[in-house]
Amino acid sequence: MIGFLRGKLVLKAPPLLVLDVNGVGYEVEAPMTTFYNLPVIGAEIILHTHLVVREDAHILFGFSTEDDRSMFRTLIKVNGVGPKLALTILSGQSAEEFHRCIHNNDTQALVRLPGVGKKTAERLVIEMRDRLPDLSSDSAGLSATGIDKVVQLNNPKQEAISALCSLGYKPLDASKMVQNISAEGKSCEDIIRLALQGTIR
Repeated sequence: MIGFLRGKLVLKAPPLLVLDVNGVGYEVEAPMTTFYNLPVIGAEIILHTHLVVREDAHILFGFSTEDDRSMFRTLIKVNGVGPKLALTILSGQSAEEFHRCIHNNDTQALVRLPGVGKKTAERLVIEMRDRLPDLSSDSAGLSATGIDKVVQLNNPKQEAISALCSLGYKPLDASKMVQNISAEGKSCEDIIRLALQGTIR
């Protein structure tokens, strides 16, 4: 419903921040990874947002990068992980650390996060393993030295991978679908169409 907000930073009170967008103050909850990158009060920022609608409240969550928001959306699909816990996980570990915990079955590192018990950690490893790119696969949006942005603006191939994931494909499968398609002269939509057709050009 609300894809992003661009406005003046008015308040920083983790996990809450307030953004003045054309005279309207938006209260946004954000992980510490977003707060670490915030400029001074009064500066203009852009936040990628996700709106959670509950019976008693509408809560807007904000992220400094699209891949942080994507990770948040993936986390809240895990049984037993709500928005608050997802925010805690993103605040307590970097994206690279979290990926490594999942792919290394490191539940001990996960249980050190506030609110994550043994059963939740095991569930995270089981359910997130197939939803995250393989750390050894550069084509999945990761490099040998760490994690690049899974979604890179103005990169049709990465945008196509993201779109395929949104359609329900696993990240690794989506990467394989587009890896042999030349992006030269093609839009994101072209690449998606070729990937879905199974036509490699």
